[in-house]
Amino acid sequence: MANQMPGQPRNPRTSVKGPLMFSAFWGVVAFFGVLIFASGGSAHSPRFDLAFTGAGIAFIVTLVIAAMLSMSYKDNAAHLGKGSGVNLSSAKRPSHGYGGPGPQTPPSTPRSADSSNPDGETP
Repeated sequence: MANQMPGQPRNPRTSVKGPLMFSAFWGVVAFFGVLIFASGGSAHSPRFDLAFTGAGIAFIVTLVIAAMLSMSYKDNAAHLGKGSGVNLSSAKRPSHGYGGPGPQTPPSTPRSADSSNPDGETP
């Protein structure tokens, strides 16, 4: 808000028009929903008292939620937008604190079952 110039329109993050329109929309939806469903059918008169109450509650609740969400908004740090992909550095770093895998040994070849010794032991 410190960057706001007099006579210039506010950006959407600091404007109050967006949350008010959002809350008004849900208030109107709640008004018609309660008006239709609270009357109990076409044989009864519409319940405007309940419809206005439901619209007011929906308006206030959505306005408070939108205000809390807009107050909790915080820009990301500039360094988070640099680089591409998950690994932002190509330097080799030890994994899990143990310095990486040890020296690799070639796998041993399995002995064949048709050996001259029936017990499978080497002489």
